Amino acid sequence: MLQRTRNGKGKTVLVAGGAGFVGSHLCDALLARGDRVICVDSYITGSEENIRPLMNHPRFRMIEADVCSLREMDEPVDQVYNLACAASPPQYQADPVHTMMTCVAGTGNLLSLAEQHGASFLQASTSEVYGDPEEHPQREDYRGNVSCTGPRACYDEGKRAAEALCFDMLRAGKVDARVARIFNTYGPRMQPNDGRIISNLLVQAISGTPLTIYGTGEQTRSFCFVSDLVAGLMALMNVDPNPEGPVNLGNPGEFTINELAAMVVEMVPNASEIVYRPLPQDDPQRRRPDISKAKELLTWEPKIPLSEGLKLTADWFVTTLGREAENKAMQPVRRHVPVAEMQLGA
Repeated sequence: MLQRTRNGKGKTVLVAGGAGFVGSHLCDALLARGDRVICVDSYITGSEENIRPLMNHPRFRMIEADVCSLREMDEPVDQVYNLACAASPPQYQADPVHTMMTCVAGTGNLLSLAEQHGASFLQASTSEVYGDPEEHPQREDYRGNVSCTGPRACYDEGKRAAEALCFDMLRAGKVDARVARIFNTYGPRMQPNDGRIISNLLVQAISGTPLTIYGTGEQTRSFCFVSDLVAGLMALMNVDPNPEGPVNLGNPGEFTINELAAMVVEMVPNASEIVYRPLPQDDPQRRRPDISKAKELLTWEPKIPLSEGLKLTADWFVTTLGREAENKAMQPVRRHVPVAEMQLGA
C-alpha cells in the first residue's frame, strides 16, 4: 500500500470531473508526480477518450458516477479536487438545474467525503463569480456584478454557493478547503463543440467555415494554457498554510476577441471570413485576473504565451478533426435494399 503523506509524494487523490478537459490534464500531472488517482466522472461533458491512455495505469482508477449522488468512497483519500461541472455556457445552460445541483449538492457531497477522510479539498471555482465586472482587473476581494436570475446564473450563482460551502467548512474546522477562481483556459482536449471562444474559432478556421464573433469583438478575455493552470491548481492544493480565501488563477494577458480571431486567421491557412452575431445575454465585456495573490502565496504565474499555446491547440485540433473525419469515412455504407428485393430473399 502506498504511504499516505500530506506533503510528500504517494498521496491518494480523488479528481471529480477527471475525464474533462482540465481534469484529465490534472490526472496526468498527479500520476507523473507519483500519486494514486481516483477519477470520478459522469461523462456528461467529460470524455473517455481523454483518459483512455490512463486506463491501464497501475495507480489510476476510474469510477463512473455523478457527484450529486456520490456519498462515500471505499478507500482512504488524501486530497479531493472538485472540477465536476460543465464549464462552457452552451453546456451548463443545456440543463441548468443539474448545473446548479452539481455546484451545490455535488460540492457538498465531496466536502463530506473530504471531512470523512481528513482530506484536503480544492474547489475549482470560476471568474464567472465576478459576472460582468465593474472593477478591472479583477481582484479576489471584488464581490462581482452577477445577475442571479439570468441564463448564466445556474453556473455563476452555483459556483458562488459552492465557494460559500467551502469557506463555511473551513471556518468550522471540518475541511482544509481551498478555492481557485479559474479564468479562461484552453489547450489540447477541448471539445470541438463546447462553445468556448478558442475552440469555436479554431474549429471553424480549420474547417474553412466563417469564424463567428459575438458582439463587436472588442470585449476582452485572458487566456491561460492548461498546463499552466494545472500547475497553479496543484500549487494551491499543497501550499501551507491554507490561504483562507479564493485565489485567482489565469493569465493576465488581455486580448480582444477581434485580436484573437486575427491570430487564428494568421495561423490557419484555409481560415474563412469573420462574421458577427448578437452578443448573448449577460456576456461580460472585460475579463482579466489580478494574480498578485497567486504570485505571492504560490510563487506561481503562467509561462505559456497565447501565440505558443494557440499553436499547440490548433495542431491538436487539426489532428483530432482529421482523425474524426477519417473514422467517419471508414464507416461502412449500408445499401438501401428495396422492399421487393427483400421479399425475394435478396
